[in-house]
Amino acid sequence: MRTGNEPRTARSALRARFWLSVWGMFWAIFGTAVFILTGHPGWAAACAVLWLVVTVDMTMILHHIHQGPHYQPGPDIPPYEPPRHHGR
Repeated sequence: MRTGNEPRTARSALRARFWLSVWGMFWAIFGTAVFILTGHPGWAAACAVLWLVVTVDMTMILHHIHQGPHYQPGPDIPPYEPPRHHGR
């Protein structure tokens, strides 16, 4: 069902984002370990920061998945209207 406001009410493919985060976490951990072992502390730090970002993103994705149909609705649930704030 199209309502014309899809950019505002678009839903994220959370399961796809989760598996991409798993993939990113694997490579961030691998990169951190390899750069530590080869003596490149700058690159190891960059991979460690990326690992932290991916971990935070994965935590938020899992939180949204566990919140239920508001964030991960099925195909039979129509788009919801975002709450309207009065006073703007």
